[in-house]
Amino acid sequence: MGTRRPLGRQFGWLWASYAVSAYGSGLGFGALPLIAVLVLHTGPAEVSALSAVGPAVGALLAVPLAPWVEFRRKRPVMVAADLVRFAAMASIPLAYVCGVLGFGQLFAVSAVVAAARIAFGAASGAYLKAVVRPDDLLVANARFESTNWSSIAIGPPLGGAAIGAFGPVSTVLADAGSYLLSALGLAAIRDREEAPPPRSAGRTGSLLDGWRHLFGDRGLRALYLNNLLVSGLIMATEPVLAVLLLRQLHFPAWQYGLAFAAPCLGGLVGSRLARRVVARYGRAWVFRTVGTLRAIWLIGLAFVRPGAVGLVTVMAVELAIIVNMSLFTPVLAAYRLERTPQHLVARTLTAWSIGQQGAIAVLTALGGLLADLTGPRTALAVAGLLALGTPLLLPRHEPAPPHPPALLDSRA
Repeated sequence: MGTRRPLGRQFGWLWASYAVSAYGSGLGFGALPLIAVLVLHTGPAEVSALSAVGPAVGALLAVPLAPWVEFRRKRPVMVAADLVRFAAMASIPLAYVCGVLGFGQLFAVSAVVAAARIAFGAASGAYLKAVVRPDDLLVANARFESTNWSSIAIGPPLGGAAIGAFGPVSTVLADAGSYLLSALGLAAIRDREEAPPPRSAGRTGSLLDGWRHLFGDRGLRALYLNNLLVSGLIMATEPVLAVLLLRQLHFPAWQYGLAFAAPCLGGLVGSRLARRVVARYGRAWVFRTVGTLRAIWLIGLAFVRPGAVGLVTVMAVELAIIVNMSLFTPVLAAYRLERTPQHLVARTLTAWSIGQQGAIAVLTALGGLLADLTGPRTALAVAGLLALGTPLLLPRHEPAPPHPPALLDSRA
């Protein structure tokens, strides 16, 4: 039961803060598109832009933040990112009450929150590597993963009930409050953080250094390219599947919500198994086998039928994907931190997040266009067929360990 061993007080506060904001985001899941539809009465094009283009703009805003995050203490950066997200989200219910809420504000909030999320993720990854022993990185990331999936399983149904009882902006207010609580939790950590790495005279500290590291490491390069496609294809099916289930197959809204919320409990299973599976089969086996299993089920969504059989089909496919994703992701996250020197962690994680968000935006837009031209089933089938090819990008074996830390630090 190694996943229960203590990882220290600093990690405890970091995990608690993450959990608070994760459950707040779970409550507010999909709140901005919902407000756009229910309050502003926007059309499908505007809602799609809010869901895909807003976060993509946020990723562009995060580009200059990477060097800034890298060369500063990470805990204040996380607190600042939480406060920015609190202010941005809190502006929506304030504008709603004042009667001045507009689509432009929703778009701006979407972009700002996405940029702050990327900055927070980069800073928290660097902070995690500094406060947790290398052999505990997998355990720590598995705990984050289980928290993430449980928040997705529990938050949206509760958020839907809150919207029905208290109005369309209630979950946004709860989400904003969760960021404030997260910031307070991080501020409560009293241990002094080590000084960030100094800028070297020959380097500007560009975000490109993160991509250079990703593409210069054979193992990370393969996993990065694989992750771009798998994440992008899985996320691209969500709006298309919504059209198929709700508009063409006439699923009730509660069944649609159940089809996505219930399988998220599988994330608890996969994340809890991660450490034991690695111990028994090895990390290379996880990358090759579990990495394949998380991609091959997507094609099943193209065969969904009406009624109970269709509901069970969606839930079974989503469960299979989520169990394997939740097992694979913490192993990948720990491996990525292990192979990245401390002076490059923030830039590498930012580069990873920007690339992933860009891939999701592009593939979501292409999936929507294909669905408009050919129909949702065809778009889902194409996404599933492309996903079947993604295991070819996975590393066949685990690459040799990276350079010794002393050599890496000397080049910082």
